[in-house]
Amino acid sequence: MHYVKSGQGPVVILIHGLFGDLDNLKALGKTLEDNFSVVRVDVLNHGASPSVANMDYRSLASSIAELIEQLPEKEAIIVGHSMGGKIAMATALCYPNLVSKLVVADIAPVAYKSRHDNVFAALESMPLAEIKDRRQALAHMKSCDIDDGTAQFLLKSLTRAEQGFTWKMNLSGLKASYANIIDWPAFHQPYQGPCLFIRGGDSDYVTAEHRQAIMTQFPKVKAKTIEGSGHWLHAQKPAIFNRIVKEFITNN
Repeated sequence: MHYVKSGQGPVVILIHGLFGDLDNLKALGKTLEDNFSVVRVDVLNHGASPSVANMDYRSLASSIAELIEQLPEKEAIIVGHSMGGKIAMATALCYPNLVSKLVVADIAPVAYKSRHDNVFAALESMPLAEIKDRRQALAHMKSCDIDDGTAQFLLKSLTRAEQGFTWKMNLSGLKASYANIIDWPAFHQPYQGPCLFIRGGDSDYVTAEHRQAIMTQFPKVKAKTIEGSGHWLHAQKPAIFNRIVKEFITNN
């Protein structure tokens, strides 16, 4: 996987969510790099990482484990948002000896119903060779009923090509893998390390009905809610989110 490393100290790996890249958690990385070695990764099929035909959480966990084993410390704290939180959880459950602490942002260890059909439709229908600028790209996203905040986030993966634009993410690989991305496999042993779940107060990704699944798989869990934020809690309330993460990984 492609990654960027900064800072010095215990290793913290930051994993972005679906349709994102390693810049999504850059502000958190800046907050941590005075005390930690921060590794921001591009998940497979995203950013500058390789494209694959199919991806699932066990294989993604294996790719994170390979990265950790390449590091001198052979151990890491993992922080993940949304799909990245599922990758972080899967890594901790599959390779507990490599994960010293875990922070999961606004996602639960459960299967979800499909909720990105309109996003895939908007991305796939973007006239990449014809648009002249990001203003036209934004107009297309809004014409597909994508809200402004989500559209701005998605357009961060739009990059100029020789003619028009292209996506940095591998859309076909993501669409082929989507059933796996919203699913959650069975793991047989819980992760016994320190774990923090942070949810957005206005988000429906982590609810009371997920409590048992979280407690069963992560019995040493702590939980925080950031009021006034939704699923993009790290972007909507960055100062609070970054402080909560830093305090937890420093003191627990």
